[in-house]
Amino acid sequence: MAFASTITERSIFGNKAFSWGTFTNASGDTGGDIDTGLTTCEAIFLQAGGSSVIATAATVNETLPVAGSAVTIVTDDNEDGTWFAFGNR
Repeated sequence: MAFASTITERSIFGNKAFSWGTFTNASGDTGGDIDTGLTTCEAIFLQAGGSSVIATAATVNETLPVAGSAVTIVTDDNEDGTWFAFGNR
């Protein structure tokens, strides 16, 4: 299994769209593209999951704002977590 992301919820607040979900990495994977479901992603927040300490925080490897269909993130090997993004629908 490779890097994967899912959208678990979406919402609209005023003129901004919000979406959030999860990301998973298989052993040997260190990130990939999150499809936020937004046309433009203005900000995305990443939170590592699990019960162990990670060596390096997950980071966004983009200059925001960016097309929301492919927001590239970099993670530690095999790191899973959650994400929250907002921007335009």
